[in-house]
Amino acid sequence: MTKRLVIVESPAKARTLKRYLGDDYTVKASMGHIKDLPKSSLGVDVERGFQPDYQVIKGKAKALRELKKAAKGVDEVFLAPDPDREGEAIAWHVYQELQDGGPEVIHRVMFNEITPRAVREAFDNPGTIDIDKVHAQQARRILDRLVGYKISPLLWQKVRRGLSAGRVQSVAQRLICDREREIRAFVSEEYWTIEALLEGAQPPSFTAKLNRIDQEKPALGTEADAQAVLEALEGADFVVAEVKRKERRSNPVAPFITASLQAEAARRLYWSAKQTMAMAQRLYEGLELGPEGPVGLITYMRTDSPRVSAEAQAAARDYIGRTFGQDYLPTRPPTYKARRRAQEAHEAIRPTDVEQTPDQLRNLIGEREWRLYQLIWQRFVSSQMAPAILDQTTVDITARQFSFRATGSIVKFPGFTKIYTEGKDNDKEEADKTLPPLEADERLTLGELTPNQHFTQPPPRYTEASLVRALEEKGIGRPSTYASILSIIRDREYVEVEERRFRPTELGMMITDLLVKSFPDLLDVEFTANMEETLDEIEEGKKDWVETLEAFYGPFTERLEKAEVQMKNLKEEMEPTDEVCEECGSPMVKRWGKYGRFLACSAYPECRNTRDLDTQPSDHPEIQLSPDENPCPECESPLAVRKGRFGPFIACSTYPKCRYVKPNITGVTCPEEGCGGEIAERRSRQGKFFYGCTSYPECRFTLRNRPVPEVCPLCDAPYLLVRVNRAGEATARCPTKGCGHTQPHSAVA
Repeated sequence: MTKRLVIVESPAKARTLKRYLGDDYTVKASMGHIKDLPKSSLGVDVERGFQPDYQVIKGKAKALRELKKAAKGVDEVFLAPDPDREGEAIAWHVYQELQDGGPEVIHRVMFNEITPRAVREAFDNPGTIDIDKVHAQQARRILDRLVGYKISPLLWQKVRRGLSAGRVQSVAQRLICDREREIRAFVSEEYWTIEALLEGAQPPSFTAKLNRIDQEKPALGTEADAQAVLEALEGADFVVAEVKRKERRSNPVAPFITASLQAEAARRLYWSAKQTMAMAQRLYEGLELGPEGPVGLITYMRTDSPRVSAEAQAAARDYIGRTFGQDYLPTRPPTYKARRRAQEAHEAIRPTDVEQTPDQLRNLIGEREWRLYQLIWQRFVSSQMAPAILDQTTVDITARQFSFRATGSIVKFPGFTKIYTEGKDNDKEEADKTLPPLEADERLTLGELTPNQHFTQPPPRYTEASLVRALEEKGIGRPSTYASILSIIRDREYVEVEERRFRPTELGMMITDLLVKSFPDLLDVEFTANMEETLDEIEEGKKDWVETLEAFYGPFTERLEKAEVQMKNLKEEMEPTDEVCEECGSPMVKRWGKYGRFLACSAYPECRNTRDLDTQPSDHPEIQLSPDENPCPECESPLAVRKGRFGPFIACSTYPKCRYVKPNITGVTCPEEGCGGEIAERRSRQGKFFYGCTSYPECRFTLRNRPVPEVCPLCDAPYLLVRVNRAGEATARCPTKGCGHTQPHSAVA
């Protein structure tokens, strides 16, 4: 029997560690957190020092029993969850559970990378649980519980059930809404630029842009202004006034931290922060590389420090020198400045072994894992390389009182750009032009003058990359929380994603307005950033976690009490319209309901007629009759295409007299023996799509994912199930247990 037990949080990490530790150690996984605040109650005693009522998470009792059983009879236990606040909390809760009848010696071990050297060093020098870090995590968890548990029911009362608010989530939502208001308030202004196509004594031809008029910046607001310049330039000589040549150095960017990794993966791979962190977790915990077993490929992926160990820098420099030559090595290893209050205990995100190149792993790991590893590897290696050197040329050209300017650059030495350049949020950035050899006083030949009309543009909506960067720069939340924050505001339908940019929904704007008015401090960016700094100070032992919660809770309670009385109740609010109820003739009003605003009869409850804001009355000539030749099966009236809250559907044209709605058939026969029905798209009372048999209620067969009538090539199952991820990628899988067949799917009906 082994005398040492190691507890980590995931099976993948357990497998990798077991390979390095050998038979002297038993390695078990807690499967993440084992304890948390209860879901059914606040779980925080605000009258007794904010003591949390942590309980074993539903479904984790079995894992906890196995940990306790494994701990009996061992001499030592090593707690090895991730080296951050969440990991420390997991270790603390496991430690508490093992105290009763467990081993006397319980260590805490941490490593920034899962490699033989790092693991050996950690186990040779075990430590103890950092209670300050536990208190910081506990303070954050309680803060988030107080805000969410107190404000969310208020939104249920005033708006509708299912809504939520969050200490950091709502501030991120506010950034998106504030940007949308800037866009809506923006007044576009016209302006014109003028370009000259010129030729020198030697090719190629090039363009120069009007830069000055009588030494002043041009202000061409109309086409007439531009035409006046063109007329003034007729017959003018274009002469090179000055040629400036200078060498410019372009420095590499720092290796990835969590925020920059999420931003770059969004730009380059079009991944959400959640997808990026899931793939990074797999790379960190270890992937199977053939006979050698699982290997941890990157360092810990939750970090805000760009620091790189001397050992990793030395390995990178050796690789760069051998692969690219000594010219690509800077004289000294570069260092990168961390943002204020960064946690310097962790390194940047880098490959654990720089010699493990992406080319070597190409056929050993999955495509998505490989793409992220390649990005991390290239970014790290490039960060240790010499700057790129460019010869930049600026040419000023005079034509009467007008001055034109042309710029261009030539890469003299590629440096770090040989393997990597950072992605840009603006895809329309101009590339450097190549200019011909030009000298001062040289006369140029004018090809043509081109006036170009432009309009000033509003600030762009946030992409996932730019929002992550804004959150980091403003100190809102921690990089490790960004993925969950962005997922929540999308899942709650507070934002929509259009062309990879966040646009707030009407619901999102309305919720933000209510919260800003009732909780101005809580929704304030600076207040939220200051709270993050306070949590950091708790972790450093500089502030008391209970005093921090007391300072927050008093003013928060006062705001909450006022909001319960003063917050606008949208459930009761009615906005008059010019529409008339087609059933009783009363005026229709706009109201707020479960799925947003809708039209309702003002005579409610005597008349219960409602319809979507965009839906016409049933007898309106704008309703398009369905080309379906079959009449309504219940009353034989024609069927019509109608528009509801969830899109177009086919129903009886005599509604509300006949309420028949044609089911959206998938083409898949119900697999229940002897049924004979078909699988159709349906919607639950909560508004969620699912797929069920048309013979309901006689047959209650249902599916969560859309079935398609395609035969599985492995087991001949009559249909496949299609699932679409957030990136819009569809895959079809076999429903037969044990088959495991999956394949790409081009479209979903």
